[in-house]
Amino acid sequence: MPREYKTIKEVFGPLMLISNVKDVKYDELAEIELENGKCCRCKVLEIDDGNALVQLFENFAGINVQTSKVRFLGKSMHLGVSKEMLGRRFSGLGAPIDGGPNILPQQRIDINGVPINPVARNYPEEFIQTGISAIDGLNTLVRGQKLPIFSASGLPHAALAAQIAKQAKVRNSNEQFAVVFAAIGITFEEANFFVKSFEETGAISSTIMFVNLANDPVIERIATPRVAITAAEYLAFEENMHVLVILTDITNYADALREVSAARKEVPGRRGYPGYMYTDLASLYERAGRQKNKQGSLTMIPILTMPEEDKTHPVPDLTGYITEGQIVLSRELYQKGIVPCIDVLPSLSRLKDKGIGAGKTRADHSDTMNQIFSAYARGKHAKQLMMVLGESALDETDTLYVRFTNEFESRYISQDSTTNRSVEETLDIGWEILSILPRSELTRISDEFLDRFYKTKKE
Repeated sequence: MPREYKTIKEVFGPLMLISNVKDVKYDELAEIELENGKCCRCKVLEIDDGNALVQLFENFAGINVQTSKVRFLGKSMHLGVSKEMLGRRFSGLGAPIDGGPNILPQQRIDINGVPINPVARNYPEEFIQTGISAIDGLNTLVRGQKLPIFSASGLPHAALAAQIAKQAKVRNSNEQFAVVFAAIGITFEEANFFVKSFEETGAISSTIMFVNLANDPVIERIATPRVAITAAEYLAFEENMHVLVILTDITNYADALREVSAARKEVPGRRGYPGYMYTDLASLYERAGRQKNKQGSLTMIPILTMPEEDKTHPVPDLTGYITEGQIVLSRELYQKGIVPCIDVLPSLSRLKDKGIGAGKTRADHSDTMNQIFSAYARGKHAKQLMMVLGESALDETDTLYVRFTNEFESRYISQDSTTNRSVEETLDIGWEILSILPRSELTRISDEFLDRFYKTKKE
């Protein structure tokens, strides 16, 4: 039976303190009934000597501490899940917002979940094609991987996220593929962009969207990624689907954590973020992966904006420790008109070698990838030298590397948001650009592949 109390002591920010409570548990849900009959939801954060500290999911304006009643429900927050959620839009707490009916759930699952036990994991090694050359060719995404995108204010990470959601697929497979998209603290315009983008391409039919807007309660922002991952886990491990989870923007989530931590008067860590933020982020990211004896998989792409474009900021810094690499967007490339503006040199996919090669992409993938990285790094260095000393300071070979770099950025990295390249097309473009360089410079590619591809492109 729900227990009711009229012992609210104080409300401060998104938190409320209730005294003289009994048998209340951590993470338990509660309802606050106002004088006008309206109910606000909250959950228990802390229990101490008969006092319960709760956080409010909704606006706390209008709460009268003298007359409002608190009703503890004896359960934690659960999400009703079903395959019928595909093609639907929900709030950050899982309520339908697309005008459709409520979901008839197959199961009700605790949104907090648990990370996958390392012993129960299958190693990620199956290629996912995003249709974007800078990812597929050089920083390959594999099933079960966590590969974040590091962006900055004003860069087109929203367009990149939408393109990945529309184009991502498992090659040579008839297995079901779905996208779970969580918008965390974004503006209405951004949310509308994603909705229209998915609807125009038909991707909405295989997508579940959870939307928390910037003007929604901060506590809902903390729940949104957990709600989205819970839905994805159901599709992956109960319905045997391959699920791609896109979370944007993780920085807004971390800021919500900081706001609640400050309201609780906790001792702050770096830049005011709570000291447990690493553990909190890990509790989200480590729910991705592949489980033994399960056909489905959960792949995750968290997107975060780096304040002041600082990679050492706590949010990207901690994310980089937990995940298997990162895709870094570059303002310099964006100002050149190169979109997606992926800077491939600081970008990294730690699992890329496991998802490429014969039978997965193509046998020459690994060699050409290594050669392109090497040539691009040397070409960037040659361009910097040319800017300081002038073009006359470059020898003939360095001039070719500069040409390679320009062609690589304009033809390989840059592609229209509607262009969906197969990995074979990406590799062929790579060979065309590598053919700018003399064969003697391609020392990272075996003679077998040079004989098959380099000569063909030169003819």
